[in-house]
Amino acid sequence: MTKSNKKKAYLDIDGVILANDKQIANYSNEFIRYLVDNFDVYWLTTHCKGDSNHTIRFLSNFFEGETLELLKKIKPTNWQTWKTEAIDFESDFIWFDDQVFEEEINALKQNDRIDSWVLIDLSNNIDQLKTLIS
Repeated sequence: MTKSNKKKAYLDIDGVILANDKQIANYSNEFIRYLVDNFDVYWLTTHCKGDSNHTIRFLSNFFEGETLELLKKIKPTNWQTWKTEAIDFESDFIWFDDQVFEEEINALKQNDRIDSWVLIDLSNNIDQLKTLIS
């Protein structure tokens, strides 16, 4: 099996593709399509620790059809305390998350990768996902 040449993307769920516990974020479907088409995508969320089956079941409450099929292509990660435990710092990556803890920020800084984190702030810009794909 050949290693993907695509840049890795790490994706959180709550506050990123889900605006809240009742609805998807604006442009989530388009954003997911963009990520899957252009990156080697991994879950980096409390909804996925080693197995993405639970993640897909959870997301099937919000997404359907083509988008749900795209979500199934996203690979699981596993971590214990800090999400940065699952990041491959040896590869080029981008990380979409709305809330990163100080310990995770420190890990990004120690690896000279703080610029790889994209802060998602839907409360400040409800259409932020659109700006990331345009």
